[in-house]
Amino acid sequence: MTVRQEAVRMRAVAALALAQLRRSPGRTVLTVLAVTLAVLSMTILASLGIGVVEKGERGLDEAGRDIWISREPVNPAASGTENPIVGAHGIAVALTQREDIESASPIAMYDVYIGSNPSDLRRRPAVGVQETHEGFDFEAGHGFELGAETAASPPPNEPRTETIVIDPRTADELGVSVGDTVYVGTSRQTASEHEFTVIGTSAYYSQYLGSPAMTVPLGDLQAVAGTSGTDRATFLTADVADDVDRDAVRDDIGEQYPEYTVRTSEEQVDGMIEERTVVLASGATLVGLAIVGGVILTANLFALVAHQQREQLAALRAIGLSRRVLAGMVGAQGLIIGLLGGLVGLAATPPAVLGLNRFSTSVLGFERLLRTPPDVYAGGFVLAICVGTIVALITGWRAGRYARITHLEG
Repeated sequence: MTVRQEAVRMRAVAALALAQLRRSPGRTVLTVLAVTLAVLSMTILASLGIGVVEKGERGLDEAGRDIWISREPVNPAASGTENPIVGAHGIAVALTQREDIESASPIAMYDVYIGSNPSDLRRRPAVGVQETHEGFDFEAGHGFELGAETAASPPPNEPRTETIVIDPRTADELGVSVGDTVYVGTSRQTASEHEFTVIGTSAYYSQYLGSPAMTVPLGDLQAVAGTSGTDRATFLTADVADDVDRDAVRDDIGEQYPEYTVRTSEEQVDGMIEERTVVLASGATLVGLAIVGGVILTANLFALVAHQQREQLAALRAIGLSRRVLAGMVGAQGLIIGLLGGLVGLAATPPAVLGLNRFSTSVLGFERLLRTPPDVYAGGFVLAICVGTIVALITGWRAGRYARITHLEG
């Protein structure tokens, strides 16, 4: 067969496919919508998985720390409230005195009770740090920074600065703003003893902990928690000096403190991922199910389409069209439906992601949790076009087997 004859044949197959689609517009629309849902489910779930990983990486990058030191176990479900590192300030001072370390500081996490009235308190996670760094995006007010001498000294028995940065949603719940006073304690009984002044509102740590979080000067948080004597922290972080190999520093610190787990920022992300393997496995499973479900749904759709066209297929078979032509006709329908469904699904992805991101921000505290890089759109389009066409071709080939003249009788 010449190229021209093959081109004529392909045009004829495409014309037959379009005629079949126009003949049943309702069925065509429903099939396009089904493909759209398959594409949309895959793009949404893939965006969620990518967003979770990127958020963790971005959070550590914004923290600007090269080395992370922890001591197992740190319980992520408890927001790190076990604080297994003892004598954190002393270790931070020792690390800072190294020539290959520019600075080191501890981070502590506790669950606290906070309220504008001692009789009306809410339990929220609180993060104790020595300063609020770039990226906090304050909605109002400002952050704090402890002086070098204060940061290096042991934590006090009583709060020194008595300042706090609170999540905007908690500020709305409590009806407080910058300059107002709140009560903070690790129990309802001790909260009435500690008054803090709100100096800023920010959701920085909230988006990583999954609930409205407070940010408190480290020593003040330890004093409120009653752990000043043991000087407990969840993490120790360090910034490596310029032109120094971070891996070498990590190994050296690991030998100096064998009881701790020492990681670079990239390894810390990997460690966080490993600690949440069940969640990530569930996400991967959902993505896999979305793809498999899309394939199965598409296969069933085109099997149904072919079954409903059995009389037309039988008539075309009776006038001499081969199974190859019949398969091509159904495959062309799959290509057209896949193209339309894919385009609609991709067009619906941005508003769907926008809506879900707004939901996650308002309910969960995670901003821009879903991310849609070009690979997500490419994957959805491949699912719609390639899978739809291949499945339709196979379905059309099989349909040719039962396209018999008997379907025209009766």
